[in-house]
Amino acid sequence: MHYIVITGGVISGLGKGTITSSLAYLLKNSGYRVTNIKIDPYLNYDAGTMNPYQHGEVFVLDDGGEVDLDLGNYERFLDTNLTSDNNITTGKVYKEVIEKERMGDYLGSTVQIIPHITNEIKNKIRKAAKGYDIALIEVGGTVGDIESMPFLEALRQMKSEKNDDMIFGHVTLIPETGGEQKTKPTQHSVKELRAIGIQPDILFCRSEHPLNSEARKKISLFTDVKESGIISIYNVKNVYFVPELMEKQHILDLIREIYNADDHEFNYTLMNFVNNIKNPKDEVTVGIIGKYIDMQDAYISHKEAFSHVTGNTGIAVNIKWIDSDKLLKNIDDLRNLDGILIPGGFGYRGVEGKIIAERYARENRIPYLGICLGFQVSVIEISRNVLGLKDANSTEFDAETKYPVIDILPEQKGVKNLGGTMRLGAKNVIIKEGTLASKIYDGQKIISERHRHRFEVNPVYIKDIENAGVIFSGTDDDGIRMEIMELKDRDNYIATQYHAEFKSRPLNPSRVHLYFIKKSLEYKKLKEDKLYERNIK
Repeated sequence: MHYIVITGGVISGLGKGTITSSLAYLLKNSGYRVTNIKIDPYLNYDAGTMNPYQHGEVFVLDDGGEVDLDLGNYERFLDTNLTSDNNITTGKVYKEVIEKERMGDYLGSTVQIIPHITNEIKNKIRKAAKGYDIALIEVGGTVGDIESMPFLEALRQMKSEKNDDMIFGHVTLIPETGGEQKTKPTQHSVKELRAIGIQPDILFCRSEHPLNSEARKKISLFTDVKESGIISIYNVKNVYFVPELMEKQHILDLIREIYNADDHEFNYTLMNFVNNIKNPKDEVTVGIIGKYIDMQDAYISHKEAFSHVTGNTGIAVNIKWIDSDKLLKNIDDLRNLDGILIPGGFGYRGVEGKIIAERYARENRIPYLGICLGFQVSVIEISRNVLGLKDANSTEFDAETKYPVIDILPEQKGVKNLGGTMRLGAKNVIIKEGTLASKIYDGQKIISERHRHRFEVNPVYIKDIENAGVIFSGTDDDGIRMEIMELKDRDNYIATQYHAEFKSRPLNPSRVHLYFIKKSLEYKKLKEDKLYERNIK
């Protein structure tokens, strides 16, 4: 079993997740069995209850795990499904240790950080890594953070226990002042790492421009990392350019040399995909209507799904981020869009603006994609403005609404704890034949998609909503929960209760995102044709 540990220094947000994912892609496509593990030092048990402004998107796994968004990166680059075991948090570790202490498993010993916490960390790492050739471990935060110390100590112990099977990579910042690349922050960061007993083998140096030879030599001299182990990770336009950037600097040769491993031929499966992103043949502008637009990582899986569409079609997607609350005052931001996407979310703030956006898309026949809350917003808006149920709403937003067209799941009533108590993870969706959804999914009768919600379309109103021109073209196994909705009179409107973006992959993009962008391009060209005809006349 080989381990590659990626730590961070200087500042957070340097792209450890992208670097770790890109390295995993390179190794997997060189013939190794690879998995990724994310260590999050926070005390939360998982990411499920965390504010998107603080932590970005909550990513959901097939098994229902609510995890850090970096696991989404891992799944996309590795084209695999991970489990909750691949996300280790301080909360999970301490909960396990305390439960063992209460059961008497420690036989009366004084429970301490070393060895009890560190042993539990090592157990969780080895459990997640079992069955693979290489496990890449990303440690959240930066070296020096008090929260991450037990994890770094556990990893240091693993290195000493099996000295020949662990590589340490460290991500640092190379700022530029007056055109000069400064290496001092990297020197101090490595010094901090070495002070706790870890010598990095590889440095991933983040900079605006490629690392110059002078900076490379200076870093090598002061950190004891040989120059071949200093990888320049400079700014690129898209995260899917990073694997090629690293491969050209011979990082695979370096890892094989450290492990004394046999040579494996690298298969660059993303070549055509990346070329489409670099040289798109068309472009559309779509609006994402949300309330976390100042923290775009809250919608990172949608951004990535659109990258996947571009890589497969050559249609570039220009995203216009629109604050849903501002739509209450005017709708100017909705004009001149080629498509409108309303993503998931929780809480009443911003909902009325999303309802305005959905109505604008529906009445003006603009391509529309609603996801989770976007699906529920569609039901509410149509109930109000087509069915005439003026005060229709979700009981999430108005517990006393006269027309609760969206209501809480029966099994959710009385639930007090928020973490991990929703309808979570992969569930079957049964698609009706002869529908738009059936066309989008190539005639598949059953698909599996990931969920994260508590509220559903109220069965009492389903018939009335269908009579208003809605087709519920996808349901759960029992036909009780509505999963997909479309409109009878058009082919560019689709909404899903599930999060299709969570299973989108570079070479297998989300079907609804792909269809949405193709329809957005059709709509754009139709607008251009009409404008051309008007000008000719």
